[in-house]
Amino acid sequence: MENKALIAMSGGVDSSVAAALMLEKGYDCIGVTMKLFQNEDVYVSKEHSCCSLDDVEDARSVAYSLHMRHYVFNFSDDFAAQVIDRFVRAYEKGLTPNPCIDCNRYMKFDLLYRRARELDCNYVVTGHYARTAYDASTGRHLLLKGKNKEKDQSYVLCFMTQEQIAHTIFPLGEYDGKEQVRELAQKYGFVNAAKHDSQDICFVQDGDYGSFIEKRTGKTYPSGDFTDLEGNVLGTHKGMIRYTIGQRKGLGLSLKKPMYVFRKDMENNRVILADNSDLFSQVLTAGDFNWISVGQPQCGEELEVTAKTRYRSKEGKARATLLPDGKVRVVFDEPQRAITAGQAVVLYDGDIVVGGGTILGEV
Repeated sequence: MENKALIAMSGGVDSSVAAALMLEKGYDCIGVTMKLFQNEDVYVSKEHSCCSLDDVEDARSVAYSLHMRHYVFNFSDDFAAQVIDRFVRAYEKGLTPNPCIDCNRYMKFDLLYRRARELDCNYVVTGHYARTAYDASTGRHLLLKGKNKEKDQSYVLCFMTQEQIAHTIFPLGEYDGKEQVRELAQKYGFVNAAKHDSQDICFVQDGDYGSFIEKRTGKTYPSGDFTDLEGNVLGTHKGMIRYTIGQRKGLGLSLKKPMYVFRKDMENNRVILADNSDLFSQVLTAGDFNWISVGQPQCGEELEVTAKTRYRSKEGKARATLLPDGKVRVVFDEPQRAITAGQAVVLYDGDIVVGGGTILGEV
């Protein structure tokens, strides 16, 4: 069991190369592809999905070429409950969720991890660009950024537990980037060596979240007013689910100057617009916080960290404090743009992930 690994194979080049690297290191590997949905169930074509029949066949082909066992697990019911429905409920509440975080949290490193244990595998292996380590001085298992900071995916892994990190391997974490990985895929002769990366949200085609949510729920979300900060009506929006903080494009308005979504007033069905300069703030609170590199700090203890509030945002210097109710207050040295409830805030100490939680709003 110590040398046995379950490889999460999506059919993409990253997980395929991860499998080959684990075999080269002498691990006894089992390839597993998670079937998360039927394409017609989420209104997408196979070209835009990471879970299509073609992807399953690509994963199976790679496993066959590597002489690995390969299984397909149907997790569609769990994916619907833990990822898609969470996504829909969040938008209905005026939040902007990150379903990739939920997929990692509830599918790959929970459900799939439990299946790995049932198959007597000591490790789960994925193609994420991240790294793990062990700090003997603290007895903590660490999650670290990938070597290539442009490809780093530690942000979407911020809810991993100590046990999960201890039993996870990220073979691509030490690699410089995608081209290096594609070169390895070509060397191995994989059928998917030149395959395009999947889109960020696999179950929403072309980024049209509003249409997806309406189809999923069967509801029509009412139009309402766009207003400025003074309450002046600027136009009519097409339903609150279609907008997120910081958005400028797709408003359908002809304005005298650029304006951005500042806030969503769910109670009054209003989307409030403002200048870009109004989107910057320095303070947020986060809940459901997961501490990784440290145990839960003392209430009121202040940690000096860097933090990011979106996957593609830059880190900013900040101070994080645990509040009496278990929430975490993060104060940035410099204002950050469009801090958005529902996204994750992830704290770092250099390359080390200190922890992460869900943004609740500004304080």
